[in-house]
Amino acid sequence: MMPNYNRQVPPYSIFPGDAAPAFNNEAPAAGQASQQFALPNYAGFPENGRTIRWQISFATAPTSVNIQLQTAINDVDAQYAVPTGAATMSSTLTAGDNLVAAGVRANFVRAKVIAISGGTGVTVQILG
Repeated sequence: MMPNYNRQVPPYSIFPGDAAPAFNNEAPAAGQASQQFALPNYAGFPENGRTIRWQISFATAPTSVNIQLQTAINDVDAQYAVPTGAATMSSTLTAGDNLVAAGVRANFVRAKVIAISGGTGVTVQILG
């Protein structure tokens, strides 16, 4: 199981075409955060934020669940949060979900299980 917060320096980066496993068929408890990933900045990147695609699936569906995609400017645990105004940053669908988070302005991203009841094999992939 992944730790609540990974102190790997520097963290893995997600580039276009990458699929980063935030949780990979695991059993995270409520309040557990995944490993963080760096979001590279490119020359000429638009100021209106980036789009992050992410997927959630379960081996066995939970009774209830709330998983968030959290971002931070600095890789500090206390700074990770759901950004104000960003769309599609959390999911409560027990059958899994495919989401597109738009308008994200951040340097780091991670998934966090806010609440979960039942179910097995939580997988969250963040797509570059």
